[in-house]
Amino acid sequence: MNSKKLILLLVIGIVVALFIGFGGHEILTLENLQKHQSSIEQWISQNLLVAVLGFAGIYVVVTALSLPGAAIMTLAGGAFFGNVYGLIAVSVASTIGASIAFLVARFLMRDTLRERYAETVARMDRGIKKDGAFYLATLRLVPVFPFFLINLAMGLTAMKLKTYALVSWVAMLPGTFVYVNAGTQLAQIESTGDIVSADLLLSFALLGLFPLIAKFIVGFIRKRRVYAGWQKPDSFDYNLLVIGGGSAGLVSAYIAAAVKAKVALIEKDKMGGDCLNTGCVPSKALIRSAKAADTMRHANRYGLESVPVKGSFKNIMNRVQDVIAKVEPHDSPERYRKLGVDCISGTASFVSPWELEVVHNDGRTERLTARSIVVATGGRPAVPPIPGLAEMEPLTSDNLWSLDTQPERLLVLGGGPIGSELAHAFARLGSKVTQVEMGDRILAKEDSDVAEVVMKQFEQDGIDLRLNHAAKDFAVEDGEKVAYCEHDGERIRIPFDQVLVAVGRAANTTGLGLEKIGVETLPNGTVPVEEDMSMRFPNVFACGDVAGPYQFTHAAAHQAWYAAVNGLFGQFKRFRVDYRVMPWVTFTSPEVARVGLSEAEAKEKGIAYEVTRYGLDDLDRAIAESEDYGFIKVLTPPGKDKILGAVVVGMHAGEILAEFTLAMKHGLGLNKILGTIHPYPTWNESAKYAAGEWKREHAPQGILRLLEKLHGWRRGKQPRNKAVKEATT
Repeated sequence: MNSKKLILLLVIGIVVALFIGFGGHEILTLENLQKHQSSIEQWISQNLLVAVLGFAGIYVVVTALSLPGAAIMTLAGGAFFGNVYGLIAVSVASTIGASIAFLVARFLMRDTLRERYAETVARMDRGIKKDGAFYLATLRLVPVFPFFLINLAMGLTAMKLKTYALVSWVAMLPGTFVYVNAGTQLAQIESTGDIVSADLLLSFALLGLFPLIAKFIVGFIRKRRVYAGWQKPDSFDYNLLVIGGGSAGLVSAYIAAAVKAKVALIEKDKMGGDCLNTGCVPSKALIRSAKAADTMRHANRYGLESVPVKGSFKNIMNRVQDVIAKVEPHDSPERYRKLGVDCISGTASFVSPWELEVVHNDGRTERLTARSIVVATGGRPAVPPIPGLAEMEPLTSDNLWSLDTQPERLLVLGGGPIGSELAHAFARLGSKVTQVEMGDRILAKEDSDVAEVVMKQFEQDGIDLRLNHAAKDFAVEDGEKVAYCEHDGERIRIPFDQVLVAVGRAANTTGLGLEKIGVETLPNGTVPVEEDMSMRFPNVFACGDVAGPYQFTHAAAHQAWYAAVNGLFGQFKRFRVDYRVMPWVTFTSPEVARVGLSEAEAKEKGIAYEVTRYGLDDLDRAIAESEDYGFIKVLTPPGKDKILGAVVVGMHAGEILAEFTLAMKHGLGLNKILGTIHPYPTWNESAKYAAGEWKREHAPQGILRLLEKLHGWRRGKQPRNKAVKEATT
C-alpha cells in the first residue's frame, strides 16, 4: 500500500476516533435531539444559514465515513428546518457524502481488486457500463441494502463519478422526502396524544409503504424500459409456448397443462431430447451390458467359473435401442397430447418477446403468440478445433449409438463424467481404451481421493490413462489413425481406430432468433438468466442445458418448474431457483455420487468443516456381494451434525446418496439419520454407519467417564487403583 493510501486511512481513523471519543454516537440519537429540541430550535432561528451549512457539513462527514446517525439526522433535518430547507440540506449533503465514500473506496481498493480478480472486475465493469445507472437507481429506491454498502460497492466499479452522483441524488429524493416529512411530524410531539395524530400516522405509513411503492415503481420502469419499442399483442394464442422437447421442455409443458393453461410444445426432432435418445437412457443401457460382461469375466469372485465374453456388439446396440423404445412412450407426443399439450413438430424463432415464427416439418409456416415463452433447446457435444480431428469423423455422445461394430482401439478425449462413463463401458466390453485428459486426474470436479478410487479401478480394467496430455493434432499415417499429444514438453504418438470426443457441451441457440429480441449468448453458449429463470424479458424464460450452470436431466427438470410457474403466475408471485441441494452421479464403476460441498470447494470458500469417513469395505452387504470397496465422506461444521456435503464412492452410490440429499433438503442432521431404523443387510445402512462414525468422534468423553464410575459404583466395585493397592499390602 502506497503512502497516500496510508495517510488517507490514518485521517479516516483519526476522524472516527474523535467522533467516538467525543460521544458523537450518543449525541446523534432521537432521545438526545428531543431533549434539546427547544434550545436547538431557538439557536437555529437566530443562525439559520450557519445552522443549515453546519448541519449539512456534519451530514457529509457522517455519510462519507459511514458513521451511525444518518437516519436520525435525516429526521432532524425535517424537525428543525422543515420540508423545504430540510430536504435541500439532506439531499445535497447525502449525495456529497456518498460521492466521497464512493471515491475513497475506489482509491483504496479498486486497484488491488483489479490485480487479484481481473476477469471478475472486467465482467463487473461490462455490466455496469450496460445497466449500471439503472441498477444503482434500483438500489437507492428500494432501501434493502444499507446505503453505505452501496457507496463502497459502486466505488469498486468503473462507474463515472458524475453518473453516480446524479443518479444517487435523483433516486434518493423520494426516500429523503419521506424521512424528512416524518421528521417534521416528530418535531410536533408534545404528548402521547400527538402520536396518534393523523399527520404523524400518515408519515409513518409512508415510511412503511415506501419500499413496497418503490419496488413497484422500479418494476414498472424496468418493464417499460425493457419492452420499449415492442408492441404487445391484444390477445394470445397460448398461455405458454415451449421450445424444445427434452427434459426441461417436457416438464414445463406438463406443469402448464396440469394447471389447465393452454400450452404448445415445439420440437424439431424426437421428443425426450438428449436424455432419452442419446444421453442418460442409452448410456446406462450400455453401462449395464458392460457390467454384465465384467461379471461374467470375473465370475470367480462369486464362486463360479469365469468365462470369456464373446458378445455381439451389434446385439448390444440393438438392446440399447430396445431400451430407448421402451422408455419412449413416457415422453411421446401421444402422451402429452392426452395431457392437454399441443405438440408441434418443427422449429421456432423469435419475432418478438411474445411471438414465435414456427416452421413445421411439413413446410408450413405460422406465427404463434403467448403470454410467456420458455426456451428449452438443450445442448450438444462440443468438438474442439484441433487440427485433423474433423477428418477422423469423431464419435460423440450424439452419434455413438449408430455404431454396429465395436472399435478395437478407442481413444477417448476428456476425463469428465461422460468421457469416463463411456471409456469404462467400452473397456469392459473388450475395447482397448486410451483416455486422454489435460489435467492431473479424471473427474476434476471431485476431490482427489474420490478420483483416485475410480482411476485405480480404471487401471485394473485395462484403461490406458494419459493424464496431463493435451491433444494437439490428428493424422492418418500409413493408413493408421494417430493422435499427437503434448506431455511434459514431449510429443506423444497414440494410434487408434476411432476417437470419442467428450470435452464438454455447447448450448443449442442457433436459429432461435435471440438477436432479434436483444438476447446475447454467453461465451459458453448459454443464455444469461435471472434467478427466476427469465432472460432479459420478464415473460421469456430459459431452462436446462441452454441456461446452465448444471448439465443434468434432474437440474433441467428442477429449473423447468420455476420457468413454468413464473411464466404462468409471475405477475402475482415469482420464485427464485434454489440450487442449494443439487445432487449428481457419475455412473462409472465404482459410481461417484455427490451433493453439497466437496472438501476443495469448502477450502476455496473459506468454510470451516470436519470430515467423517466410513469405508464400504466394512459394510456387510458390500462384503456379501464382493463389492467391498469405496467410501462415504461427509462434511459437517466443526462440532455440529449439519450436513454441508456428502460424497459416496462405490456400488449403488447414487441410491445411497438419496438419503443425504433428503436430509440436506429438509435440514436433518447426522443424528437423525443415525436414529432412523435401516433394514439389514442393505447398502443404505452405510449412511447410518457414516452417521455413527460422526457420533463416535463427538461422544461426550467427560460424561462417559462419569457414567463409567457410576456403573462401577452400582456394581459395588472399588476403583481399580485402590483395589490394587489393598491387594499389594
